[in-house]
Amino acid sequence: MNRPPWDYLFSSFNSVNFPDLFHPTWIAATILLVVLAVLYNVRTRALHRHPAYVDLWEWMWWTGLITFSMVVIEALFVFDFVLVLLTEVIGLATLVWIRFVRFPPLLRMHEQRLARERYYTKQKFSDPEATIRCRGGRRQQRRRRR
Repeated sequence: MNRPPWDYLFSSFNSVNFPDLFHPTWIAATILLVVLAVLYNVRTRALHRHPAYVDLWEWMWWTGLITFSMVVIEALFVFDFVLVLLTEVIGLATLVWIRFVRFPPLLRMHEQRLARERYYTKQKFSDPEATIRCRGGRRQQRRRRR
């Protein structure tokens, strides 16, 4: 490190100027993009009946796709380091905000709604006679009239 830190911000992000950061950064972005794609597919298939969780994974998928693909593109086309750093900070902050600030209230509301539905279903079918259909009905009434 021969220059002040702020001079590195406007240097090209390549393996010559940043030999210890360049390869780990674009490799990690590629791996995280693949992992996020796999997680998105697995979790949305598993939770397809729970729209709040599917929305969470949609938000995380698109944010991760944009962030990690931009980091790979910025490394490929040798952008300034400040742009790569801003992309990583803003993208990761957005992922943290989505997971820990935006969606927890929505997920709690969804879980409360499911608990209410389970309670009403349990209450509705708690009487064994509630699930048994009466065989009587109109046919027996007609036969009696004859």
